Amino acid sequence: MMIKKDLCVYVKRSKSKFLIRFLYVDVILLVGNNKEMIVATQGWLSSKFETKDMGEESYVLGVKILRGHSRKPFGLSQETYIKKVLE
Repeated sequence: MMIKKDLCVYVKRSKSKFLIRFLYVDVILLVGNNKEMIVATQGWLSSKFETKDMGEESYVLGVKILRGHSRKPFGLSQETYIKKVLE
């Protein structure tokens, strides 16, 4: 399913599992709650396109990706972007 307001965001759902695929120019960011679904998607993409796994992202478009513990496993911060704008 493609998000109607953003043509670069795709969501795949299967019962309690989900995968979100963000596309920006030549970067694909996969986010989900099921490692097997992410790995399968990476494999499919690699079979169709020339890809390079860059590992876990820490920043995307000026937004910092926060990885925490089990109670708060994921977050986003625009602190760096906001500081740049204010400067």
